[in-house]
Amino acid sequence: MLFSPLTLGELELPNRLVMAPLTRLRSGEDGVPGPLVVEHYRQRASLGLIVSEGIYPSPAGRSYPGQPGLVTAEQIAAWKKVTDAVHAEGGRIFAQIMHGGRVSHADITGGHTIVGPSAVAIEGEVRTPSGKQPYPVPHALTIGELPVVMQEIVTGSINAIEAGFDGVELHSANGYLLHEFLAPNSNVRDDSYGGSPENRARFVIETVNAAVAAVGSSRVGIRISPEHSVQGIAETDAADVRATYEVLVDSIAPLNLAYVSILHHEPTSELVQDLRARFNGTFLVNSGFGTMTTREEATALVADGHADAVVVGRPAIANPDLARRWKESLPLNEPDPSTFYADGSVGYTDYPAYSA
Repeated sequence: MLFSPLTLGELELPNRLVMAPLTRLRSGEDGVPGPLVVEHYRQRASLGLIVSEGIYPSPAGRSYPGQPGLVTAEQIAAWKKVTDAVHAEGGRIFAQIMHGGRVSHADITGGHTIVGPSAVAIEGEVRTPSGKQPYPVPHALTIGELPVVMQEIVTGSINAIEAGFDGVELHSANGYLLHEFLAPNSNVRDDSYGGSPENRARFVIETVNAAVAAVGSSRVGIRISPEHSVQGIAETDAADVRATYEVLVDSIAPLNLAYVSILHHEPTSELVQDLRARFNGTFLVNSGFGTMTTREEATALVADGHADAVVVGRPAIANPDLARRWKESLPLNEPDPSTFYADGSVGYTDYPAYSA
């Protein structure tokens, strides 16, 4: 079943392998993806769906040097070359719209204020163009500023469709802005956007609705990562996690989104499968950062009915023809982690396709 077709929104996927959104930092200071990025995505077009690396929708939402944007006309035109190349190979590609929130620094955003739901900084240091620096205390967004940030995400989604993407994935996982609203330790607000699970989920729900109104429900997916405590997030209270994500999923289920993509270390767990039942739509799973997803695991997740498709990261980095390799049980290239967040073609576009 892993290699059977799947309807996702208005797309027909030829297989149920989805390339995970992967931060690769190859778009320079101006956030404009160049020919190397075009080639990287083109090579992987045989996967059922590609989800792009996280793309910032506003300068203040940029988390990393080398991260691409969907803000300027130059960035939009550059992404059009990417989507054209993927489509020419018969592929399908969604843009992950990622506002980094407090996971950033003014040296990365070009002086733009770092924002979050509350004035709570991440412990530790962030890599900036001038070296490692402590994470700053973010500006707590006011009620009046929330619609502005929401519109930035919506405009980024509109720009993605203009750039030829088949849809967008709203990044509400891994400690970035939307996830920061969901988590009780990064969101300590005492207004209608903080406190209860219902209030903490409100901004995410409103943003999803706004994106759907702008580009259509069949072109919108969302990525979530309940209990994934990274980048300063602490979702450790099981009852609170369940309540928060049940509110979120119950609220967006009637929208008929293209999909929900969930990152969780136990995709077969009661929590994940309950959320799947509540969503009652196309459901993608990613087993997380701890171990690399294997062909056997991916096959079982779909065959046993735990997911409609499986999101894979490192195997897709090292094997541009992963769908063929897994379908035909061919040997794999091994990924080189030292090149994940580097520059240039090494470890990016130089992994070979299989040859006997």
